[in-house]
Amino acid sequence: MHTKNLVGKIVLSVVSGAIFASLYFYFALPALNPANPSFWFGLTLVILFFAYPFLFRSDYAGFHLNKITVVIAVLPAVIMIVGSVISSPVFNARAYASVITVTEADFATDMKETDEVTNIALMDGNSARYLGNKTLGSVSHMVSQYVVSDNYTQINYQYTPKKLANLEHADFFKWYANKEKGVPGYVMVDPVGNSAEYKELKTPLKYVDSAYFNHDLMRKLRFDYPTKIFDDFISFEVDDQGNPYYIITCLKPKVFPFGAMDVSEAIIFDPCTGESEIYAVEDVPAWVDAVYSGDLAEEKYNWYGTLSGGFINSIIGNKDCKQTTDDYGYIVIGDDVWYFTGVTSVTSDESNIGFIISNARTGEYKYYPVVGAEEYGAMNAAEGVVQEKGYKASFPSLINVSGQATYIMVLKDASGYVRLYALVNVEHPNIVATAPKQDEAMKAYRALLADEGIIEGGKLPDPSLPSVRITVADIRTYTVDGNTVFYFVDENGFYYKGMLRDMEDMIFFAIGDQLEITYAETDNPKIREMNRVTKISG
Repeated sequence: MHTKNLVGKIVLSVVSGAIFASLYFYFALPALNPANPSFWFGLTLVILFFAYPFLFRSDYAGFHLNKITVVIAVLPAVIMIVGSVISSPVFNARAYASVITVTEADFATDMKETDEVTNIALMDGNSARYLGNKTLGSVSHMVSQYVVSDNYTQINYQYTPKKLANLEHADFFKWYANKEKGVPGYVMVDPVGNSAEYKELKTPLKYVDSAYFNHDLMRKLRFDYPTKIFDDFISFEVDDQGNPYYIITCLKPKVFPFGAMDVSEAIIFDPCTGESEIYAVEDVPAWVDAVYSGDLAEEKYNWYGTLSGGFINSIIGNKDCKQTTDDYGYIVIGDDVWYFTGVTSVTSDESNIGFIISNARTGEYKYYPVVGAEEYGAMNAAEGVVQEKGYKASFPSLINVSGQATYIMVLKDASGYVRLYALVNVEHPNIVATAPKQDEAMKAYRALLADEGIIEGGKLPDPSLPSVRITVADIRTYTVDGNTVFYFVDENGFYYKGMLRDMEDMIFFAIGDQLEITYAETDNPKIREMNRVTKISG
């Protein structure tokens, strides 16, 4: 090869390879991390572009150069394929199974008896989208320029479940016209109260998924964190002051080189300013609710449930193998969001052998050995009692009603509007109660339990609850759906809450009275649920 031709080919190689590598990184946004299989695929393409000017030569030197180039180009692909095989569950079943630790817990102890569900998002994603779109439609100057994101995040905001979704640019031309203004706000859906509201931000969102070029959310993140392996799961949240953030999950393999991808870090990204900070999982601030996705929570439990006895057992014997059901719901416990899903035997999916909850921020798992109907069976049971109406059940959650493990769900009409609440007994799925209001469904359900002899009256006493003597400093009442709720405020600022229908003597109590109250703690440390109240003096 002449020196001039060689220099030209080298220049062409460097230029073409550098251009392709830059364009590939800009548009494909791969993680520059050898623990990411797609890194090796991209490396193969880049090598081929660098080598292209030297390929397809017919002389003797070119023949050898072609072979060397092919070997170099194929090597990353071989690493990707072989690495994926050797890090698969086939060779590492117990390593996959040991990614999580599952603690067995007592249902009655952890799940306090409830009269009113305010900590569970009974509304599903489709209903949230319906309400969110309806809310945006009422803001006339927004609806032509923006749409509500389909990706709703379940959060706990001020001790109440909420579903959040930011607005997105409607299309490229809308983005171009509004790129300096940004995205003005987000939608907050109340899945308990079945309502939604639009929240306008003082500082608009600059980096969102629907933006283009350097304003694109993922491109901004990739440029800031070129080596991090991002999960597909990105949550939009607000802190306690209502400031918006994206929470981006970073993964790393627990099995070398590519296997058992699990959460290692989380990036808290401010889409208004483009600033961000990365945290180890254990250091993520408490206001953040969703670091782990529900899909990953189920996948990891399935590793644990099916692979603990080895890969062969997961395929042939299935001894002690168990897996989650096909979907999950949400429960708020304290200040955290937990995923809920049933657990079935691999050999039979007609009933649950228990259920798990998984903390969406910390990744903690708890297992409750509650045997009974699986979730879809309960949904069918609820739909069956109103089959003439054609209502569809949402995925249920689990609550404690009078000591009984109970599925609670909503029934929706064809438009996605919530029409009924339904409660189904886990151990006795033939016991089903429905009503337009939650308190009415609860009352009807307790009556059915009493009729079947499962409980006495409408509520089992709980002698394990603490009691306290207080002097009433203030009394507050309000009415919800025709039911009067009393709050007795003591001298220390604690609120004791009770329903008038359960304790009618409360109407005779006054400020200054001394009361003895048996109570249960609630998610709000300042509010206590009264189980029994007795007047001592006053």
